[in-house]
Amino acid sequence: MSTVRVLEDLRARIASIEGVAVRHGLLPFGHEEMDGQLPGGGIANGALHEFAGSQDLADDASATIFLAGILARLDGPVIWCLAWRDLFAPALSQAGLHPDRVIYVEAGSDTQVLLAMEEALRHPGIAGVVGEVTKYSTTASKRLQLAAEASGVTAFVFRRASRAEQGAEGTAAVTRWRVRAAPSAPLGIPSVGRPRWEVALERVRGGNPRAWLVEGCDAQGRIALPAALVHGPVAQEGQHAAA
Repeated sequence: MSTVRVLEDLRARIASIEGVAVRHGLLPFGHEEMDGQLPGGGIANGALHEFAGSQDLADDASATIFLAGILARLDGPVIWCLAWRDLFAPALSQAGLHPDRVIYVEAGSDTQVLLAMEEALRHPGIAGVVGEVTKYSTTASKRLQLAAEASGVTAFVFRRASRAEQGAEGTAAVTRWRVRAAPSAPLGIPSVGRPRWEVALERVRGGNPRAWLVEGCDAQGRIALPAALVHGPVAQEGQHAAA
């Protein structure tokens, strides 16, 4: 058995002991620094994950593209549920999520978004289900987690932080991420560089919080870790990673 296979098996065993659902497989980022912080070595399929930006619309946009990049690397159609039509859909294709793969559900309220998510999660074969909400309860998160575990479809709750209320309840999400826009690397010429984001893993079941400075998704949904990698604990709200 190869060393890589041994490590993957060991990570899966550790994740199982720590109570992390990995029976539906994993989606690694492809970078040791990030995957090493995730039980099993990647984003758990068939589980609930939570994403947020900050109080800035640019951060919400960065979080949207980061999420689109993850979905671009999963196979199958994507169900994207939102309360009203305020998503700039063409931008998702920049992260490799083709418009033909996405079905939008305009639900009208957070409650209806959560109901639509739960219904969509019952159908195996879907790559992932996204729900944009301002807030949701612990009970609602548990229902989404159970539905995702049963079908193997990955659930993503996106808390649009520019609209969201502070002090959200604890949730059953396996991971919780916060994405903020960061300055691009200087190119030395008058031009626009590849976007950079500060990606914070604020909560992970069976792991520790960390933060990284990453380069934005390419056309295949893959991020890159620049040389000025940031990796530090995100122990309290308001603590920012810096290169």
